[in-house]
Amino acid sequence: MKDKHLVELLKEMTLAEKVGQLVQLTPDFFAQGGEITGPMQQWQMSEAQSYQIGSILGTHTAEQVYTIQKQYLEKSRLKIPLVFMADVIHGYETIFPIPLAMAASFDEQLIEEAAKMAAKEAAEAGIHVTFSPMADYVKDARWGRVLESNGEDPTLSSVLTAAYVRGYQGATNNLNKDKKRIAACVKHFVGYGAAEGGRDYNTVDLSDLEIYQNYLPAFKAAIDAGAALVMTSFNTVRGIPATANQPLIQDVLRKKLGFEGLVISDWAAVAELIAHRVAADGEEAAKKAFHAGIEMDMMSDCYMNSLAQIITAAPELQQQLDQAVYHVLKLKDSLGLFEDPYRGLNEADLSVHLDADTRLSTRKAAEQTTVLLKNEGILPLEKNQKIALIGPKADSKDILGAWSWIGKQEDAVSLKEGLSEKHLDLSVLSYAEEEVLSDHYIEEACKLAEQSDVVLLAVGESSEESGEAASLTKLTLSRRQDVLVQAIAKHNPNVVLILFNGRPLVLSDIEESCKAILIGWFPGSEGGHALANLLTGTVEPQGRLPMSFPRSVGQLPLTYGQLSTGRPKTPDNQDQKYISRYMDEENDALYPFGFGLGYGSCEIEQTTITHISEEEGLYEVNARLINHTEKAHRTLLQLYSQDLVTEVARPIRELKQWRKVLVPAKSSIDITFNISETQFAYVHSDLLLKNDPGKIALYIGFDSKQADKIGEIAI
Repeated sequence: MKDKHLVELLKEMTLAEKVGQLVQLTPDFFAQGGEITGPMQQWQMSEAQSYQIGSILGTHTAEQVYTIQKQYLEKSRLKIPLVFMADVIHGYETIFPIPLAMAASFDEQLIEEAAKMAAKEAAEAGIHVTFSPMADYVKDARWGRVLESNGEDPTLSSVLTAAYVRGYQGATNNLNKDKKRIAACVKHFVGYGAAEGGRDYNTVDLSDLEIYQNYLPAFKAAIDAGAALVMTSFNTVRGIPATANQPLIQDVLRKKLGFEGLVISDWAAVAELIAHRVAADGEEAAKKAFHAGIEMDMMSDCYMNSLAQIITAAPELQQQLDQAVYHVLKLKDSLGLFEDPYRGLNEADLSVHLDADTRLSTRKAAEQTTVLLKNEGILPLEKNQKIALIGPKADSKDILGAWSWIGKQEDAVSLKEGLSEKHLDLSVLSYAEEEVLSDHYIEEACKLAEQSDVVLLAVGESSEESGEAASLTKLTLSRRQDVLVQAIAKHNPNVVLILFNGRPLVLSDIEESCKAILIGWFPGSEGGHALANLLTGTVEPQGRLPMSFPRSVGQLPLTYGQLSTGRPKTPDNQDQKYISRYMDEENDALYPFGFGLGYGSCEIEQTTITHISEEEGLYEVNARLINHTEKAHRTLLQLYSQDLVTEVARPIRELKQWRKVLVPAKSSIDITFNISETQFAYVHSDLLLKNDPGKIALYIGFDSKQADKIGEIAI
């Protein structure tokens, strides 16, 4: 539909119909036959109002979408189709590893392809928009929603966030023609990951410098990639809830980042302005949110009951209302809904066709995202070993994660099922993971451990312990799983710890009890097969940590990119008191950002820095990787920088580029990084991104801590 037709449609709409387009409800507001439902009664909502709304969120099936859309169009005066949205976070029904795990791949192509496959399944179920990707910058593992993030590095997160958008929407953003793609809604704008104390929905207090330097880049990357929607966050920014924050939305999001699409609130966030005590009632909440620039009210009745009166009392807001409604209509038009309200759904065939290739892709993704943190020669397993598989996660199908709401746990492959296909001498002692481990189970586990060569100890979090509203003050293993680890290690030192988790955990008390540690995360539908392949050496672990694992929860928030201080801890002064350090713990992480092992190894033996274009400020950084071993090794080479003198305090190290590399056995390979001076620009005190003249130190290595300085460049 051409813009002029959208404008003509807008002119036909009544005030009530315009307001309706800015309202999003759940499917339970619609019932067969159109009778008044419980939610409609609770909201004192008329049937006429229900056939003026603009969007539905949270449908489960294509049949549900088709039925609601058909019923709606039959009763709607202008026949403007509904747009259906849902949380498609890491797969729809076929589930990929959680986003934090996917970030461990450091692989934008993998993520783009996974998002493409998730979009296809979701589109076949009638979904038009996903509330993904999450671009929040995170450095506090107490916050359960780190599960949905790309980790602690703004550069990595920016690259991967853009990859999600391309995967969902397609590189050309031609959603009208490609009905197997869906629109992306990037969230949560902004600062949600900095909730104080790591407590979900809590206050955020950030400097503008921190927001511009670390929190905005991933959103900018998503917007530049064409993200169709932006969702605001629950938290405050500069003391004002984001949902009512006009400077944040109008000046930063619209002007600074150039976003031209639809801005939607999070669930009931407009009404929650009352709980924030910045609005006295629903009408004031609607007024503040609308003035700020919220264009769709997700699951509150504030706009529905108050916005028309607000516009009538202030006719100067009519233009803003029309702009908001235009954004809704434009989104629907971009999806092709005016030409085909069902977007390819056929009443004769409303099933989701699960693709075996997608299922296989989830297995490959889990293989590439699992992180080997420790291995004292015990992995991979050998066929002649007697192996015990013990723990609450041994035969658990709770491996999908908190946001896999459509995925079926019963269809997931447990670790036991995956290992059973490997023809190992395997004994299994599982346990109901929601229960606290009993003394009897621990005794039986220790007996089995004594009779075995190797113990595979499968422990970790349940889906309920990680994700939204899953904030923790303790990040050690719960339900006496730590007791189990330590007890078994006393009976058999050959312990391989396999962790299922949605966040970094504190492993300091059990790390020494294990000869190997494998971070499986919530690995998705094919997790058991993927982990079995990794444990037996069919596949080499290649994941690297996108978020540091702390030594203690007291270190949080924690990032490798900490700022320089006036009294830094150094190798020469670490025994002194009056420096920036803890008295009872080291400053750094137990396992740092970028860290991970494989079954092989290689060394960096030659590095060079070449200034290839002074006029364009281009440099070439070369490194030779040498594999002296008898097996090929896949690794992640990482390039970091440190700006030696800056206007504002800057991180000690910053990730700039990375390369996934396969180094054949008994051979070497040369890796080249092409880097420009623009990549060293940073946000100054005037909030402008620019370069300083001066020297930059460059580091190359296999993680953020061990990367070695290779030289300096002058810009």
